[in-house]
Amino acid sequence: MRDETRRRTPIRDTTDGQGRLRVALYSHDAQGLGHIRRNLAIAHALSAMDEAPDLLLLTSAPDAAHAGRPSGCDIVSLPALAKDGAGRYGARHLSVDPAQLSEMRTAVLHAALASFRPDVLIVDKHPRGFRGELEPALDAVRAHGARVVLGIRDVLDDAHTAAREWREAEGAAALAAWYDEVWVYGDRDVHDPLAGLETPARVRYTGYLAHGRPAPRMRTRADEPFVLAMVGAGQDGAHVAHAFARSRLPEGHRGVVIAGPHMPDPAVHALRAIAAERDDLRVVRSAPDAAGLIARAAAVVGMGGYNTVCEALAARAPLLVVPRVEPRLEQLVRAEALARRGALDVVLPDDLSPDAISGWTARAIRRAPRPAPPIDLDGLSRLPRLFADLVGMRTEESRHVA
Repeated sequence: MRDETRRRTPIRDTTDGQGRLRVALYSHDAQGLGHIRRNLAIAHALSAMDEAPDLLLLTSAPDAAHAGRPSGCDIVSLPALAKDGAGRYGARHLSVDPAQLSEMRTAVLHAALASFRPDVLIVDKHPRGFRGELEPALDAVRAHGARVVLGIRDVLDDAHTAAREWREAEGAAALAAWYDEVWVYGDRDVHDPLAGLETPARVRYTGYLAHGRPAPRMRTRADEPFVLAMVGAGQDGAHVAHAFARSRLPEGHRGVVIAGPHMPDPAVHALRAIAAERDDLRVVRSAPDAAGLIARAAAVVGMGGYNTVCEALAARAPLLVVPRVEPRLEQLVRAEALARRGALDVVLPDDLSPDAISGWTARAIRRAPRPAPPIDLDGLSRLPRLFADLVGMRTEESRHVA
């Protein structure tokens, strides 16, 4: 059971000019860039508050974080994880075994958070951190009186797998021990990731973190109009990128493929070889203005990651999703739920081909724009209020304790 005395410890008094409130955001970042990109969007939303807090990102993807961090934000880099196609985890760069990697990450997290003493800690997806790596740090920040929030994306996995993993991770016990609230970054009417899960903490559904993402316009060498293909970090998206690269583009349109920083070099070389044979296709490793490219694209083909989908929905760009189906069904569940709302189209990996993409892009640029689907995309605009409520609850409780 949560220690009520620690829970009501007063937060930092910022009225004496000694410093701003402090917020830490943790993501484990084993696969792709989705977790850190979501935390960056949250950091930008909080940094826009009138009394913006100091922000500290704890991540295995520091390069992605540096590229888009707001002012008043710093970064702690964790030794990087990697996940293979079978779902096995290990070190991305170091020649250390999983046990030593876990020990290193746990030590870094505890040292950083115990020293920073955040007033609010926002944890992405894993209530104990990846394989429990956050537990010592959770004890430390609770002892300092921090509010702790678990952030959950719109879909965890299929219902059976999500329930099994929640039980195995003792998610309910973790919420009871350390957490004040759960923020679900989605629309409950589209999909409820917590259905069937025991969640002994206050749950707030924010809406998708879609509208209001920072999107500095960058120049692109692709002549507009263009069709865009993007596959997240790219480690398992080569099949989508290659099918797009061999597809027929609509007349008068160019193609842009964002391969992703983690796509294997041989796959990138093969893409560039295809592009060298045609004059209407460009391949780039990464694009700092992915959201801006999506907004300007005539149509988008991609995998079904949370951030890509949010950016396309916000831009009302025609979107074809080829979801990842192994080792998780998260992208498939998301794509099918949103397709039922008329928000996007889906082609399964077994049905993917250059002809399938050619037919879809031709139809997508000809049809009239779809009406805005009845989906809540305004989560980012709500986060400052949720944050203020969270801090305000503590302040009020502290007055009662005093």
